[in-house]
Amino acid sequence: MLQKDVKLDDSPKQWLLKKHIDFLQSFGKEKHQYESNMMEFLRMSGMYWGLTALYIINDGKIPQQEEIFEYIKICEHNCGGYSPAPGHDPHLLYTLSAVQIACILNREQDLPIDNIISYVKQLQQDDGSFAGDKWGEIDTRYSFCALACLSLLGKLNEINLEKAVNFINSCQNFDGGFGSRPGSESHGGLIYCCVGALSIAGRLDLIDADTLGWWLAERQLPSGGLNGRPEKLPDVCYSWWVFSSLNILGRDHWIDKEELKNFILASQDTESGGFSDRPGDEPDPFHTLFGLAALSLMSYDKMLPIDPTFCMPKCVINRLGIQPQILPHP
Repeated sequence: MLQKDVKLDDSPKQWLLKKHIDFLQSFGKEKHQYESNMMEFLRMSGMYWGLTALYIINDGKIPQQEEIFEYIKICEHNCGGYSPAPGHDPHLLYTLSAVQIACILNREQDLPIDNIISYVKQLQQDDGSFAGDKWGEIDTRYSFCALACLSLLGKLNEINLEKAVNFINSCQNFDGGFGSRPGSESHGGLIYCCVGALSIAGRLDLIDADTLGWWLAERQLPSGGLNGRPEKLPDVCYSWWVFSSLNILGRDHWIDKEELKNFILASQDTESGGFSDRPGDEPDPFHTLFGLAALSLMSYDKMLPIDPTFCMPKCVINRLGIQPQILPHP
C-alpha cells in the first residue's frame, strides 16, 4: 500500500518572518468578517494561539495587552470557568487558554485564582479523569488542561494527582501511545496531552519511552512532515504534537529535523503570511502557532525558546518557577 503524502516541489523555502508578524497582528481585526463569526466558539483559544506565536517571533512584543486582558475578564463565569466568547458556556479548554494568556501577559495574579481552582477541582471524576464541562464529556485532553491550568497557577496539589495520573496511565496502549479514554486508538495529539500531563506530574517513568518514541518517529513521511496516525496525510500541527512529545521523551533525534523544517516552511502562505495544515492550503492561527512552535523547538532562526510541555514561551515558564519533567537523550 502506498503511503499518503504530499509533494513539496514548488513550495516556499524562504523564511517569511515579517509576513507572519503582519498575519498574526491583523487576524480577527475585522469583527464582522464571516470567518471571525464562524469561529467565535474558538476565540479564546485563538487568542492564545496568536499571542504565543507572536511572542516567540516578535521578541516578546505584544500590542494591545490591556485590551487582551479585558477580553479574558468578560469571558469569566461565576463558577470559575471561562468561555471562548461572551454568551458561551465555560469549558476547561478555554479556561486553560485564559490562564495561559494571563501568564504570558504577566497578569496571572489578577485572575480569580480560587474560583478557577474550584472549577477545575469539581470537574475531576472518581476515576481521576476530568470532564470538559458540566455536560460530562471525558477525554485525556481535559486531563492535560486541568494539570496545566493548576500547575501554571502553582496549585497542582489541589486535585487528586495520583488518581489523575492513574487514569492517564490506563489510557496507554500496547504500541506505547495513548488515546482519549481507556481502549481508544493511539493518536498524536492525545499522546502529547498524556505525555505533557505526565511531564507536569513528574511521572514520565510510567511511559516506555523507546516504544512510544518509535511509534512517534514512524509518523514522519518522505515529505518530512508528520502525521497523527498511520496512513494519514502530514499536517503542520503534528509538527508540534509529535515532535514536542519526542522532545519531552528525549527522543527528538529519532526523526530528520531538517526535513521537518522544510515541510513546515513549505506550508507558509507567501502572500498573506501564516501557515496552513500542508502546502497550498489556507493559513490560520492554529497551524501558524504549531508550525512556529516546532521551529522554535528546533532553535530555528532567532525565535524565542518555547517550552515543549506547555507550548508557551520558555521565559514565562521559568518566571513562574515551573520545571516540567524532561527525559535526557539515551
